[in-house]
Amino acid sequence: MNQNLLSKIRGYDVADSLKRANLYPYFRVIESEQDTEVIIDGKPSLMFGSNSYLGLTNHPKLKEAAHRATDQYGTGCAGSRFLNGTLKIHIELEEALADYLQKEAVLLYSTGFQANLGAIAPLAGRNDYIFIDELVHASIIDGTRLTFGKVVKYRHNNMESLEQQLRRVEGDGAKIIIMDGVFSMEGDIADLPNIMRLAKLYDATVIVDDAHAVGVLGDRGRGTGSHFGLQKEVDIIVGTFSKSLASLGGFVAADHDLINYLKHNSRALIFSASMTPAAAASALAALEIIQDEPERIEKLWTNTNYAMEQLRAAGFEIGHTESPILPIYIRDDLKTFQFARMMAEDGVFVNPVVSPAVRSSDSLIRFSLMATHTIEQIDRAIEIMHHNAQLLELHEIRDLEESTI
Repeated sequence: MNQNLLSKIRGYDVADSLKRANLYPYFRVIESEQDTEVIIDGKPSLMFGSNSYLGLTNHPKLKEAAHRATDQYGTGCAGSRFLNGTLKIHIELEEALADYLQKEAVLLYSTGFQANLGAIAPLAGRNDYIFIDELVHASIIDGTRLTFGKVVKYRHNNMESLEQQLRRVEGDGAKIIIMDGVFSMEGDIADLPNIMRLAKLYDATVIVDDAHAVGVLGDRGRGTGSHFGLQKEVDIIVGTFSKSLASLGGFVAADHDLINYLKHNSRALIFSASMTPAAAASALAALEIIQDEPERIEKLWTNTNYAMEQLRAAGFEIGHTESPILPIYIRDDLKTFQFARMMAEDGVFVNPVVSPAVRSSDSLIRFSLMATHTIEQIDRAIEIMHHNAQLLELHEIRDLEESTI
């Protein structure tokens, strides 16, 4: 191996340093189903680090659908959609999802990450511009790196910043605006009405990554566009099956022409194996449940609003979140790792988010809700968080007796 490369690899010591300090929080092994309570090291742990917003990962209908699809189609497709990997169940899922999202067509990808790579990379040429919110998901950033277009960032959810960048563009190249519908760490919602207004004014195409919005926002969980009454106006919706839809895979929803273009120009599709039959079937079953059981989304929001109220009453800083993603700002990388370890030791699974994922001054604990959480579980988790916050001497933490918990 090249010595410079070898030195770089062997010189990486961040993970080992955290392990030596007993602060390493990653690759924790779960020994049970992804539910509101999981088993880790043989012990129960309350799960507040999952993206299974509707709690469908262990639903019997999804399991049954996965079994049936495996019996009918086998375990894999052994090829890409472009060649030998298109199954009838893929078409069924695409058609059902297009109807649900009120778009003309949908194209499936094997992961949500690849859906963003596949949707973005083929669209922008050398004379085109891509405008991205500074806090977009890593898959969007990587998708823009695969284009020949010029990438411009605008300040988070700041429409004045976006318009300034749009106004500076010269020439007649295409303009594409990309943002998360719900931002995956901060939990706030994109200012889609004003983004659409600016897109119309500056003749720009809009791509919304609704990974954390489908199943959460809008009519029957249709996402950010539906939430604002703009579903049909959004040009392209990208999403994933790994969150509310409790499976694995991704999708792009748009008009027929755009989907046809991606089918024949998207390298992330053409050179990747298809979604497994079981994954497609379980996503299709989840989509049916979401539409048939709207009370799941209602319960998710009941839990979300309750947890927001209790966290704020206890003195935690949770920013401008408007979703089941509740960032608990620690604003110190070391204390964030310490907090996550203390929570794990006390039987609560939460995710630490530190630099470079966010600025060190914005480091946080990501606390996320599921429709299947009970109020008792939420209260217990917040009680443990409050106790550990006091031990770490985090600012603004109030006495629990003075709060509404």
